[in-house]
Amino acid sequence: MKKIRLIMILLSLLVSSMAYSQKGIIKGRVYNSVNNKAIPFADILVDGTQRGTSSNEKGEFRISGLKPGEYTISCSFLGFKDVVLYEIRVSNSKPTVLNIPMIETSSKLDEVLVTSSGFKRLPESPLSLRTITATEIYRSPGGDRDISKVIQILPGVASSTSYRNDIIVRGGAPNENRFFLDGIEIPNINHFATQGSSGGPVGMINVNFIRETNFYAGAFPANRGNALSSVIELNQISGNDEKWTGNVMVGSSDLGLTLDGPISKNSSLIFSVRRSYLQFLFKFLKLPFLPVYNDIQYKYDLKIDDKNKLTFIGLGAFDDLDLNTDVNDDVSDQDELDRNNYILGNLPENKQWNYTIGGKWTHFSAHSYQSFILSRNHLHNNAQKYQDNIEQVANLLLDYTSEEIENKFRFESTGRNNGWKWNYGVGYEYVKYTNSTFSKQEEKGKPIVKDFTSDMNFSKYSLFSQLSRQFINDRLTLSLGFRTDFNDYSNDMNNPLEQFSPRFSASFRLFPDWSLNFNLGRYFQLPAYTVMGYRDSKGVLVNKENDVKYINSNHLVFGLEYLPTKYSKISVEGFYKTYGNYPFLVDKGISLANLGGDYGVIGNEEITSSSKGRSYGIEVLMQQKLMSSVYGIISYTWVRSEFEDLNKNYHPSSWDNKHILNITAGYKAPRNWEFGMKFRLLGGGPYTPYNKQLSSLKTIWNVTRQGIADWSKLNTLRNNLSHGLDIRIDKKWYFKSWSLDLYMDIQNVYNAKIKGQPYIDVERDKNGMFIEDPKDPTRYKLYEIENISGTILPSIGIMIEF
Repeated sequence: MKKIRLIMILLSLLVSSMAYSQKGIIKGRVYNSVNNKAIPFADILVDGTQRGTSSNEKGEFRISGLKPGEYTISCSFLGFKDVVLYEIRVSNSKPTVLNIPMIETSSKLDEVLVTSSGFKRLPESPLSLRTITATEIYRSPGGDRDISKVIQILPGVASSTSYRNDIIVRGGAPNENRFFLDGIEIPNINHFATQGSSGGPVGMINVNFIRETNFYAGAFPANRGNALSSVIELNQISGNDEKWTGNVMVGSSDLGLTLDGPISKNSSLIFSVRRSYLQFLFKFLKLPFLPVYNDIQYKYDLKIDDKNKLTFIGLGAFDDLDLNTDVNDDVSDQDELDRNNYILGNLPENKQWNYTIGGKWTHFSAHSYQSFILSRNHLHNNAQKYQDNIEQVANLLLDYTSEEIENKFRFESTGRNNGWKWNYGVGYEYVKYTNSTFSKQEEKGKPIVKDFTSDMNFSKYSLFSQLSRQFINDRLTLSLGFRTDFNDYSNDMNNPLEQFSPRFSASFRLFPDWSLNFNLGRYFQLPAYTVMGYRDSKGVLVNKENDVKYINSNHLVFGLEYLPTKYSKISVEGFYKTYGNYPFLVDKGISLANLGGDYGVIGNEEITSSSKGRSYGIEVLMQQKLMSSVYGIISYTWVRSEFEDLNKNYHPSSWDNKHILNITAGYKAPRNWEFGMKFRLLGGGPYTPYNKQLSSLKTIWNVTRQGIADWSKLNTLRNNLSHGLDIRIDKKWYFKSWSLDLYMDIQNVYNAKIKGQPYIDVERDKNGMFIEDPKDPTRYKLYEIENISGTILPSIGIMIEF
């Protein structure tokens, strides 16, 4: 800590002597959101300054002479709803490109301007929608420029306490979320993803690309399917059409380069690469595993003419997880040695890569626009584990290789006319899944070997439509939508009526600043491919024979919203969700929701679609966006998540945290200093104790190398409540044609410790050999290892824009 503070002070003194004032530019275009027609003479104002301008005949505008920093931009024009854009970053190294779509109202031209708050509200999603700007992601304490970590401060969102980016929304599993990048679906946004689930320790989205993130915790629009807990829309910036610029980021765990510039008069490209050195940090922290990740991302925009534009995106990741077999060198603490040996003994080495590529053609008509979206995503996952980490055939415990490939097409038409808004479309996907599994494991109290290969392909189809309108002088907003998803995997799944998914939203403005909001919907999600593609030793698709079905979930959400000012919001929302046809694990006799999530693979076993569940709770949000110099969010959630056991009794699920509290605050000081803090409190999640009698059997331990859960005592124990405080300090300098941002981030400032479910391991003699139970020669002698995590984690980062 002392060394980091000294580095910060020396760098601050050095660069302050060279820095001097520079000015930034905001430029862009104002246009009708439906038909792309330019809106001339719209007023664009920079709040808190005397700066502003009007758009020209082409809808274009340019505001220069701005001091670098963050600004709120307001845009207004008679007959259109006001647009408020918060915390737009302005730099001296390149113009900030800000294209502003405006929505035409049904008001007559002689009426006054229609005002609105900058907090986004959509007619189909009047509640459970939160928007995060790129600036909020940049400066989030403990966030490390990672979108998943920033989402975890929102109401209704819990996280796991391990080194993972799981997003647990309103008591739902991490695999119940769906991600879209500029409208193109991406399967996962994290490195080292758990196949069949989600998560991973590090995000792979470059925040330099992101303009804003829209997070739906409910009230999903009909054009976004296959989600039960959340839909996350990541909208990217437009490329710089004037000159080539760049960004170099040196963070606590990786080094990244971003380039941004014009390809031709009507096209631009944003491109980035990133390389981690997280393995060096983990080695320094004496952790028994060493992750290495790399990623690449790009966006290419081409304006064909005023009625047609093309967008191409790409996102790829390459991940390696190796074991740190030298971790115990120079370690004398017995507890630390025990924990390291346990993890080395059961964690497999993992190699994983994935990519998504896609293109979108947007065509604008008189009262609507059409989107044609084509994409492909591919996941390759390989894991191996050898007994005692000695790579010999006889020692092989696990050899797993799997591929998931999706080729997708979606057509959408979105329009507005005479106060009505509509959206309709169709989708098609061709799926290919392969799996080669060799695994020694325990099943029904006996050691077994699973050895099978699976090759599966099928087609998926979707139809959707949504219609919305405002009534009673725009005080009442109603939206009705439907969706159906079906596929040719099985006859049951091929019936579109079985997956008919209606949804209805309503919002009533009680007073100018008060709104009452409501949503009721039924949603469906396909089980993981690991479930659908599981085969037995005879090659039979076991779960297809078991008549596996789409998982369904019914949502009821209601809320009250108050907007004291244009910059602030207070809301209260209640929700109730039920689950049906949830995967039930035949061998373990539990719902998949009670298995939890970890690194590796989820769902690669026999299931039946017979489990039911429910989650319910209430959320409170108080938010102050950046106004003058302060900002902050306080969110509290009380949530319960429960699923049935073998006897149809409800038990807390793995995602039942009960209490979630987040407090984030920041202050922008003079001379480009910024200070931020984040406090997080998370209720302890439940867990199932070990069956020590079964785990201690030599025949079982020799193949599992870890404790076997006692499912007759399903989630009867609970971890302690956890909490932590993160702080962050930023300092920016602006030079003639480049800028420097230096930050210090300290996670877990007061060194809070998190005590999780203890591990169990086998005692070893001085030669490292397992010790036999002296009372029973068929068993090993077991002991418990404390599972304690949490340490002060300081880091510094440097970002250079040029």
